[in-house]
Amino acid sequence: MLPRVFFQPGVIATFLILQVVPLLLYPPASFDPASQEWWLPVVLAVLALIGTIQVLRRSLAAWPWYLISFSQGFNIISRLMLVLSRVTVNVDGSQVFNAPYVLMTLVAMGLSAFLIWYTDLPEVRMVILGGVARKEA
Repeated sequence: MLPRVFFQPGVIATFLILQVVPLLLYPPASFDPASQEWWLPVVLAVLALIGTIQVLRRSLAAWPWYLISFSQGFNIISRLMLVLSRVTVNVDGSQVFNAPYVLMTLVAMGLSAFLIWYTDLPEVRMVILGGVARKEA
């Protein structure tokens, strides 16, 4: 499936820390305080970071893993709802396809889907919890 390098503790910790990237990958206008969407990526990033901190502290509870998956899953759902209203923009009176926004949305959704899948792998959880005895080939 995945090469062994993806199951090293440092790589797993890096993926867990970098998981805020797809949550915050929005155009700068989205973070304008006048907009109504600035709070959603911030809240999801905070939830994901709380889960990551608990996971990296080697918590045996399942809720940090669920919190990470919830944040990434909710990111996918919210982006699907937002992309429908932003797929076109008005430029000089005509509707034009908003390619940068759609591409950014697809990349963020793909990264979130990968992180949900990756964090649900048993190997990842066992390495983080330290319950894996490594066999050298």
